[in-house]
Order: sequence, then structure tokens, then C-alpha cells
Amino acid sequence: MKIIFSFLPVLLFLFCLFLLDSFKLVRQKTIVLCLLWGLTAALLSYYLNTWLSMQLSLNFEVFSRYVAPLIEEITKVAIVIYLINRQKIGFAIDAAIYGFAAGTGFALAENMVYLLRLGSETGMVVWILRGFGTALMHGGCTALIAMLVIGGIQRDKPMILSVIPGLLAGFVLHSAFNHFFLNPYLQTALIFGVLPILFAIVFQKSTVVLQNWLEIEFGNEVEMLRMIRQGSFSGTKAGSYLISLKKHFSQEVILDLYCYISLYLELSIKAKRNLMLKESGLAVVEEPDISAKLNELKYLQKQIGKMGELAMQPLIRMKHRELWKLNQLKN
Repeated sequence: MKIIFSFLPVLLFLFCLFLLDSFKLVRQKTIVLCLLWGLTAALLSYYLNTWLSMQLSLNFEVFSRYVAPLIEEITKVAIVIYLINRQKIGFAIDAAIYGFAAGTGFALAENMVYLLRLGSETGMVVWILRGFGTALMHGGCTALIAMLVIGGIQRDKPMILSVIPGLLAGFVLHSAFNHFFLNPYLQTALIFGVLPILFAIVFQKSTVVLQNWLEIEFGNEVEMLRMIRQGSFSGTKAGSYLISLKKHFSQEVILDLYCYISLYLELSIKAKRNLMLKESGLAVVEEPDISAKLNELKYLQKQIGKMGELAMQPLIRMKHRELWKLNQLKN
């Protein structure tokens, strides 16, 4: 029973988060990867905390409140930052789930160690508090950091300026939990009661953002691609802007710009189409030439150069979400 109360609550919570992902943004393999990283992060944190406690000569209470939470949150969220940097995460929904998965792995490892060391010396209440309180705290803090980081990236902030506020928020919550300002029973009940509500609000808002992004951009991109292929693009404001670039670029580069924007729109439409199919529970359309077209887009990007990319920004902004969107086609 001790194992059930220590492990089951956080695993069930992670499973519920996975079910709430109506757009199927997260991948089961990546969730498992985050879980395994959480286990590894627990091991790394143990050795780092042990070493630092000897170097800093702090008493256990001070160390557990102000040093250990920072070390643990940095190690847990490292996998999520890596995934964001590789354009594997595009929205708060998938950031939250992957972050919670990493925290879950950490909590499982930590609870296992405590079970092996103290299992016969402590009563059932301790494991209920650890399973419904401490374990959910670990997952919730890492999920919070992940959501704040992806939020900063989507607002075009540099990675470091997105990570620092997220880590600070996660550290403050983790440290506050370790201070035990509230009665342990009340603290556990508060986490178990508030955390699902917060995630439900975040998921609802993120789903609305995702739906608006799909509906508005999808229609605009379809219309723009149609006009390009029908030869009526030059009569639009976007077309007039592209024509005005002839003063600054050679004819060959202008041709590459046209090809670049046309291919990007085609790939973007296909990526959004697949997202909408997954959200509807339908199989995505697999096309054998997608890899070749993605490689062609990279080639055209090199051909137009940095100046060409800057010139394209009023029409195409290759920011994090756009790169994430195209990355979905590879999978």
C-alpha cells in the first residue's frame, strides 16, 4: 500500500494530463524520455546536493529550503529546455505535460529512495502526504517552469531571459513548500485541490490560442498560396511589397524569394492540416516527398541569406512556433 500511495497519484495525474491533450501535441516516447530524465535528475541532484552541502557547510534546514530546491528544479527542467530548443515543443499544453513528466520521474525516484530507507520506520500517513503532496509539487513546479519558458520564447525573448523567470517561479514555490508554512495536511490538500484547477485553466486557454492560430493562419495561408499559383499575388499588398524588393536584390534572389514563400506556405498548410486531423481523431496524411521539400526549403533559405530572411519578415516570421510547426512534418 505504501508503494501505491507513493507512486499512483502522480502517475494518474500525468495520465490525465495526457488525455486532456486534444490536439495530440505530445508523443508517448517523449513522455517516457522525460520520465527517465526525471529519474536521472534525481540521481544528479542527490550527488550535487551532497557535494554542495559539504562545500557550503549549511545546516540541513537552510540547505533544504534555499539550495536544494534550485538544484532540483534546474536538473528536472533541463530536458524540457532541450526540447524547446530543438523545436519539439510549441505550446503551453505540451510544455506542461513534458515538464510534469520530468517532475514525475524525479518524484518516483525520490519516493523509492525514501521507501527503501524509511519504509519500515514510518506510517502510512507519511506516504500519503508524499504521494499526494510532495510528488505533485515536483511535477507542478517543473510544469510551471516549462510553461513560463515557452511563453517567453513565444514572445520573442532570448532563451536565457525566458528560463530565469521560470526557474525563479519554480524555485520560490518549491522553497515555500519546504518551509512548511502550512500544516502538512493542509499543504497537501491545497496542492491536490488547486493543481488540477490551474492545469484545467491553462489547458483551456492554450487550446483556444491553438484553435485561433490554426483557423486564422490556415485561411490566410491558403488564400495567399492560391493567389501565388494563380498569378494574382502581385495585385495584393504582400505582392507589391515583394515587387518593391527588386530594388535591393538581384533577379535570381527575387525568384528564390518567391519559391521560398510558396514552398513555406505549402508546408505550413500541410502541418496545420495534420494538426487538425489529429485533433479530430483522424490519421494524418503521410507524403513521401515531405523530407525533400523540407530540405529544399533549407536550401532556399541559404540562397536568400540573412538579408532575404529579414526582408521576408513582414510576410513570414520564422520564429519558434513556425519552426515547431514545420518540425511536426518530419515526424
